[in-house]
Amino acid sequence: MRAIQVYEVGGPEVLQEAEVDQPRPGPGEAIVEVAASGVNFLDVYYREGRYSLPLPFTPGAEGAGTVVEVGPGVADVAVGDRVGWVEIPGTYAERAVVDSSRLVPLPDDIGFETAAAVLLQGMTAHYLVKDAYPVQGGDTVLVHAAAGGMGLLLTQLITHLGGRVIGTTSTTAKAELAKRAGAAEVILSSAVDDLAAEVRRLNGGQGLPVVFDGVGAHTFDASLASLRTRGHLVLFGAASGAVPPFDPMRLADGSLTLIRPSVGHFIADRSELLRRAADVFEWVRSKALEVTVTGRYALSEAAQAHSDLEARRTTGKLLVVPDAAAVGGRGETQS
Repeated sequence: MRAIQVYEVGGPEVLQEAEVDQPRPGPGEAIVEVAASGVNFLDVYYREGRYSLPLPFTPGAEGAGTVVEVGPGVADVAVGDRVGWVEIPGTYAERAVVDSSRLVPLPDDIGFETAAAVLLQGMTAHYLVKDAYPVQGGDTVLVHAAAGGMGLLLTQLITHLGGRVIGTTSTTAKAELAKRAGAAEVILSSAVDDLAAEVRRLNGGQGLPVVFDGVGAHTFDASLASLRTRGHLVLFGAASGAVPPFDPMRLADGSLTLIRPSVGHFIADRSELLRRAADVFEWVRSKALEVTVTGRYALSEAAQAHSDLEARRTTGKLLVVPDAAAVGGRGETQS
């Protein structure tokens, strides 16, 4: 079968299409024919070597498709089931082998592309606003990169919960997207000299109870400076690079808290995984979350997908679609 292989860590160019052996299921495992795979910064972190996997490996950790074979002892799914999954490497391929206990059955009204586009980021948004910092009605919240795939979902969800979003984006076109998702205010990060001062101006001179920061190195200082006394910085990603080591005494200026959560710790139990997934699907069903797919790439275009994501040339969600004939082209949007 065809799959993307990483033989050495590095830039997008290390994503190589190759012919590999068909996977075979072991005890408790299922083979899934991949219909679509989400493209995430998590994939970039593995490709760059920030997170390690034995070489060579197939990247991609979010997918949806149909179960075509099961191994001994599988009780959670059966051949023919439509499923999705996250946090299991190997989705940039025609078929993937997945621990059956990590598969999420898809409701009939949730398509493969929607599942592959929303599961990882949707469940991330779920634990961010429900657990990392429980957003309350009336909270004013800063969301960095508010027009990205993760930012759009967070903005919609915070607004749905009664919060007020101040977003940051890099262009006016992206600012319009963030506003359509519900952002009350959007700051063009390149147009202000002091981002934290602008945040406080837009909040009546006050700091914020929480900042959701998936950008990392480029925004960390401004995020801390945007918080009120006893405010919370939720650092859930590093799209611009890892935050350098810093003195924790910086947090004493305001009794601030910092959390660096990871989605895997919030879906480790199957019941929690299914509960969060069910909530995400219900939000999609009720239109509280609208999923926007703005780029579909064939396997052979995986490197281009990573280049586009890292260069911030995209908004919404990108997918790798193993069936090249199904690729509708970049620039199409699906809700």
